[in-house]
Amino acid sequence: MSKLKIFLLFSLSLSILGACKNQTQTNVPKADILKANIDSSISAGKDFYLYANGAWFKKNPIPESESRWGIGNLVKDELYINLKSISEKAPHATSAPVNSNEQRIGDLYTSAMDSTAIDKNGIQPLQNELKNIEAINNTKELVKEIAYLQTLGTGPAFSIYAAQDEKNSNVMALHLSQGGLGLPNRDYYFNTDSRTQNIRKEYISYLASTMKQIGENENEGKSIMSLETALAKASRKLEDLRDPYANYHKMSIAELNKITPTLAWDIFLQNIGSAPQDSIIVGQPEFFKSLEQSLNTIKLNTWKVYLKWQLIGSFSNKLGGDFDKNHFHFYGTVLTGAKIQKARWKRVIDYENEAIGELLGKEFVKEYFPAKTKKRYEDLVNAILSSYKDHLENLPWMSKETKAKAVQKLNTVTKKIGYPDQWKDFTGMEIKKQAFVLNAISVNKFWFAYNLKKIGKPVNRQEWDMNPQEYNAYYNPSNNEIVLPAAAFAVPGFKDDELDDALVYGYAGGSTIGHEITHGFDDEGRQYDGQGNLHNWWTKEDESKFKTLADKYIAQFNQYVVLDSMHVNGKATLGENIADLGGIVIGLDAFKKTDAYKKGEKIAGLTPVQRYFLGYALGWMVEQRNEKLANQILTDVHAPACWRVNGPLSNVPEFYEAFEIKEGSPLWRPANERVVIW
Repeated sequence: MSKLKIFLLFSLSLSILGACKNQTQTNVPKADILKANIDSSISAGKDFYLYANGAWFKKNPIPESESRWGIGNLVKDELYINLKSISEKAPHATSAPVNSNEQRIGDLYTSAMDSTAIDKNGIQPLQNELKNIEAINNTKELVKEIAYLQTLGTGPAFSIYAAQDEKNSNVMALHLSQGGLGLPNRDYYFNTDSRTQNIRKEYISYLASTMKQIGENENEGKSIMSLETALAKASRKLEDLRDPYANYHKMSIAELNKITPTLAWDIFLQNIGSAPQDSIIVGQPEFFKSLEQSLNTIKLNTWKVYLKWQLIGSFSNKLGGDFDKNHFHFYGTVLTGAKIQKARWKRVIDYENEAIGELLGKEFVKEYFPAKTKKRYEDLVNAILSSYKDHLENLPWMSKETKAKAVQKLNTVTKKIGYPDQWKDFTGMEIKKQAFVLNAISVNKFWFAYNLKKIGKPVNRQEWDMNPQEYNAYYNPSNNEIVLPAAAFAVPGFKDDELDDALVYGYAGGSTIGHEITHGFDDEGRQYDGQGNLHNWWTKEDESKFKTLADKYIAQFNQYVVLDSMHVNGKATLGENIADLGGIVIGLDAFKKTDAYKKGEKIAGLTPVQRYFLGYALGWMVEQRNEKLANQILTDVHAPACWRVNGPLSNVPEFYEAFEIKEGSPLWRPANERVVIW
């Protein structure tokens, strides 16, 4: 979903903030962040990503607790402090009404911070759940337990969730899709390179140690791996999950029961608390056909240890002790390269954002996103939309018929900026003074039921799927909406009114706002109409022209080598790459209409257009460990940050002009090879 912009955090280097640290001076101007980050030893035409950010990278190595480090981390570091203050000030049940939002914040934070009690409790809070799994005697009871564990948020065997019907966006429908894996996706079970083979070896070791911790035979780790491999074999690849038509199969309950009779869907729905359904949207029918076979051929005891693993694996970082340490070793160190865990209070804030994010967000925006700032970005969104309309109306390759429908879709984009107009209702979420893991289970039960209750009701198009305090943004094709949280616009160490328009148009206008709007017209988003329905509104000729341009862009990104023999997956990352390119050119043309551009005044020796492109690169200022890069290539629809800068910019003529990039430079692309879509 940025569709999502990569999650990162933040804290300015001493070289930028040093002047402000001198206690004998006041009102000393801050160093210009764009100028300070430039590494002049690198040519802009050789590697603009390092040219724009290299000086910062040299002074800010990745901390041992992180798998990547950059501007998003710096932003998040500021957010951590703000949210910690909110959490610590929240009253507890003894001083606030039970089940009030203040009590929920206070008691969840307290239970999560009490590491002594968490370590002392160990596995005890989950013993009854483990006993229930052990008591399973047949396949019918197995399926019932799978249903129950789904309500706890553990997701065994497959994924089940409520979402808008892709072909009727006014309706909330129940969806089924592939899932149930402990490794990030199916490729981890089959790739033969040494890196992935070692990850599988480490994973089996982790499974074995977890089995030993709960009193099972260590060899059951191999049994779990075998079961998950069967699920993975039936799963689709990352790039194949991006085709909305290929992953949409509305089936009646009778039809679904034919391919998975063992799951007995009428009873299964009752067991998860769902009302009866006439139909369910199935993403990958072949996966469920294979699951049916596995339910009837894999030994019952193997399924039982798998469910125990799903339970423990889902909550091990809430259990403390060796459970938490082993979880971090595999998912933190082996998969992403982090050396040590973050401070506990930061991990707790991360969890709070996940569990009760809007409760924190409601308090956050009161102090940190004033009306003046909100107005600036509302105006910026409107400027980007206007620029996009100009581009659509003047596209040389698109017919008048398709243009009219594209403009109509653009005109109906819903803009959500800063924070929700309507906040979520947390009534029914029971958080109290009990073991942290039990509060986590209570939270998961609440959200599972919360989303299930949406089925059959009118779609709440005012709802947000992201918190105001997230350094992120998204486009939702079913609502034809862009959602831009308050924190998405933050630049570390600076108040908003200290940021010049050139920087803001590149950093927020191009890399975020223009990016998200473009998602409505990328290879996936373009298949939805203005009402959010999966519906083909293109002429065949225009579709063919779009595909030709997209294939050209896929080929460009396929050639980028990231790590060892690993290349960017041009097909899997196509939507994000198109959105990056679209955001840059749309944002730039919007910037050209501003007074800042027209005056042409330099800031810190940089022209407005140079600052625009440097502002864009600032938004992707992040370094990653090799383990994290390898994980991203296999699991993420976003290309690594360096190619999100160098890749699209190599197609933009104004970029060449701004930095005098000549033929022969590594980033130079002949004019006839440059991709122009929007």
